[in-house]
Amino acid sequence: MARVFVYGTLKKGQPNYKHMINTAKGLAKFQGRGRTAEKYPLVIAGKYNIPYMLNIPGTGHHVAGEIYSVDDQMLQFLDEFEGCPDMYQRTLMRIEVVEWEGKSGTGETQAPAEGVVECFVYSTTTYPPEWVGLPYYASYDSSGKHGLAYVLRESR
Repeated sequence: MARVFVYGTLKKGQPNYKHMINTAKGLAKFQGRGRTAEKYPLVIAGKYNIPYMLNIPGTGHHVAGEIYSVDDQMLQFLDEFEGCPDMYQRTLMRIEVVEWEGKSGTGETQAPAEGVVECFVYSTTTYPPEWVGLPYYASYDSSGKHGLAYVLRESR
């Protein structure tokens, strides 16, 4: 099992959460909520209003999201879904635990003592330079005040 931190459309209540609970794609177990230990710019970009975390450590906000424990099948699905490595790159990042449920098969029911876990995160270094000038968000909600609703793949 690997840990993955999701901050965009794969979170609970967001347009692509259905993929996280589709066991045909693999297993993903919710572990808790967290935020990036370092600041990153989270932008909503492109004609489909896709959330992107730009891999520019030290800029932006501590981005909020959810921590999942996923099996190899789900990790492979997420790589394909996220267009890895072209659109997003999967990298290890330090995530501060905000709230922990930690019900995994590994018997790990407590949050790590230091309150920080390493998770795979889909961020990007392959973005147009003008994205750096877009508004930065601390958390993502497709129906947020920004008015930039995500366009589902099936609707494109």
